[in-house]
Amino acid sequence: MKFSQPAWPRAFPTALIVNLATLGSVGERLPAPGTWGAAAGVIWFALFFRLHTPLESLVANALMIWLAVGVCGEAEVRLGQKDPGMIILDEFVAMPLCFLAWRWLTDLAPPLVILLAGFALFRFFDILKPLGIKKLQDLPGGWGVVLDDVAAALATCASLHVLHLGWLVGRRFL
Repeated sequence: MKFSQPAWPRAFPTALIVNLATLGSVGERLPAPGTWGAAAGVIWFALFFRLHTPLESLVANALMIWLAVGVCGEAEVRLGQKDPGMIILDEFVAMPLCFLAWRWLTDLAPPLVILLAGFALFRFFDILKPLGIKKLQDLPGGWGVVLDDVAAALATCASLHVLHLGWLVGRRFL
């Protein structure tokens, strides 16, 4: 499969591309920008995704990821930097993937606890990049910027579901 940077974002002004990639300059102005991008992604999930079915969430996320690949890759070009920390659209669009099958996860604990656990696990996977996640950064353009965060979100989702399954099994035998 060939990954190349989409051409469509070239038509947009630099200010728009950079503002989208930095979430209105949040990524430029606050310390620990990836954490702020992830926090905004949790809010985005809570406001717009928590009531959707997993399929609806996957479709919406696929579209957001495609848009983020284009915007983040073009922002790299315009800023003249490879995956700069100020680009946080990638964390923002990946966060909803942490909570796929949300309704099932909320059997485990109150929603706020699941949101906080998902946020913490996502930051763990995003910062340390285990399980081959780091290799995804080598993909060209926006693909490398976004797909490592998508992988971190999917690892988070899998971890939350494994914890939930373990809790169900443990509860059954206690």
